[in-house]
Amino acid sequence: MSRQDVLRRRLATQRLDGSGLPSATEVVRLLGCVQSQEYTHALWSLGMRTSGLTAADVQREFDRGNFLRTHILRPTWHFVAAEDIRWILQVTAPRVQKLNQTIYRQQGLDPATLDNGLAVIIEELRGGRYRTRVELGEALADQRLPSQGIRLAYIVMNAELEGVICSGPMRGAQLTYALLDERAPRSAAKAGDAAELARRFFLGHGPASIQDLARWSSLTVGQCREAIDAIEDRLDRIAVDGVQLWCDPAAPRPRTSPGVLLLPLYDELTLSYPLINFPKADGHPHPPGEDLFVGCVIIAETNVGLWRRILRGRKMIMEIALAPGVLPRSKAFVEAAAGELAAFVDKELELTITG
Repeated sequence: MSRQDVLRRRLATQRLDGSGLPSATEVVRLLGCVQSQEYTHALWSLGMRTSGLTAADVQREFDRGNFLRTHILRPTWHFVAAEDIRWILQVTAPRVQKLNQTIYRQQGLDPATLDNGLAVIIEELRGGRYRTRVELGEALADQRLPSQGIRLAYIVMNAELEGVICSGPMRGAQLTYALLDERAPRSAAKAGDAAELARRFFLGHGPASIQDLARWSSLTVGQCREAIDAIEDRLDRIAVDGVQLWCDPAAPRPRTSPGVLLLPLYDELTLSYPLINFPKADGHPHPPGEDLFVGCVIIAETNVGLWRRILRGRKMIMEIALAPGVLPRSKAFVEAAAGELAAFVDKELELTITG
């Protein structure tokens, strides 16, 4: 199998080859957890893997609590299915909490402060009340606890990692928090362990390496190796340029080329694979080493450009910069992909393409 074959298999695995899933929740279940600190971009990550859903459709699933947003892998937000949140937290939260210890110490968040903050948050959310982070900060301030900036963020994150709170429904444009036991009853919970987490990762991300699993899950390489050993007989293993990759033997095979993909910020397809990923075209407009807070343009398993957008009133103002070798006929497909994104968010497209 070549590197290009690996990339094509991943497109099929993640349902980006035209074989979209019927709901956003099923996408979240397939991928296990979906990085989502850039909330609106993460909605597009889900939407582009479905069969024609809009941002409003995806938002309704989130507001119903079918999938939730919380800190669960790495110290950042992810979407996770409601029935999976508890067992994945059980597997991963101890490791993420260990990674957070340095920040806790630097910010003076000792165990007593975190525990007191947790108690205030529980009382503020009890009874099905949804609160924004600012409102939780006000409740903490009333009890003379840290209530702003990074200290507030980490007190709230601790409550998420302890499995006490998670996302509530959107309130207008604002995200809210809820008690996990009220948002996702325990009767709906599934069971799992590190081996199951590894299986789910390869189910939704394969072909992938042990290093990919470790980066995605926050588990150590040793923990990942033990998990893979426990499920190796349920996986296919392939070697590409000396790298061992695992995948689900029942995963779908590539169907057709997806044409042009406008992948959003922190998409699982580009974020999850430090060893084998999309090569950049010559003259790519993204300077090496710079995080320009942009999405990427994929054509024929090659990263050929970047995109930015601004939502302003009824318009989506979008700028796409392409490498100089992109053919004119491909630019027409880029325009069509931009139109699909505008339709997803129900905005009129104002598009500029350079390169």
